[in-house]
Amino acid sequence: MATSTSSTVSAGGPGPRHHSLNYVELTVTDLAAAKAFYRGAFGWHFVDYGPEYSGILDGGEGSDEVGGLLLQPTARAVGGPFVLLYSDDLDATQQAIVAAGGDVVAGPYDFPGGRRLHFVDPSGNELGVWSGVESAG
Repeated sequence: MATSTSSTVSAGGPGPRHHSLNYVELTVTDLAAAKAFYRGAFGWHFVDYGPEYSGILDGGEGSDEVGGLLLQPTARAVGGPFVLLYSDDLDATQQAIVAAGGDVVAGPYDFPGGRRLHFVDPSGNELGVWSGVESAG
């Protein structure tokens, strides 16, 4: 299986920064279902590296690769670092997660600086989404 461990550099882009977070890899048990979920919930695009790996493109075709989906026979054990995504509209994101087949397992709830929710994807990976404090008006 081919895996990429660093993001691609788009034409004219700055490239990876030394010691910065660079790539997030999610273990999935059904690659097609995972791609369909993340495409439907978040509009992600992918580049396939064979039947067991797809890179996640940040912003669509021709953009940087920021992570990947790794096909494995069993889900990764719960624990370790927690991946958080940002949303301009947490309520719309929650609706998209549910519509794409995800399960919201916590929230949305308030925290200092905004609101947040946790969801589980079709392979059992738990991620979070947060948004900033919405202005009243």
